[in-house]
Amino acid sequence: QVQVVESGGGLVQAGGSLRLSCAASGSIFSINAMGWYRQAPGKQRELVARITNPSGTNYADSVKGRFTVSRDNANNTMYLQMNSLKPEDTAVYYCNVEAVTTPTRLTFSYWGQGTQVTVSS
Repeated sequence: QVQVVESGGGLVQAGGSLRLSCAASGSIFSINAMGWYRQAPGKQRELVARITNPSGTNYADSVKGRFTVSRDNANNTMYLQMNSLKPEDTAVYYCNVEAVTTPTRLTFSYWGQGTQVTVSS
């Protein structure tokens, strides 16, 4: 089994910054990709940023230039630095991990429980 835990959410004023963390642990042989997704009330879950192995990244157009995704491969941890936050960034942010598991070496996708980010105007 693989566990995924997010942290770092909270309440911030517009223009402020937050840093989210995502830690994966358990039966991991390797990680192919990690990504941040978000879901606002009444909306579908959407990709925010994704980082692949070794270090390819892609971002939603709405966050380009404001958010930066990074990864600590040694600790199976991913970060999302969010700057210049806007009220429309308010959502629950979820971490997704595409992991090759032990001992089967099969690849599965795992989700965390999510962390709330609220940006006040």
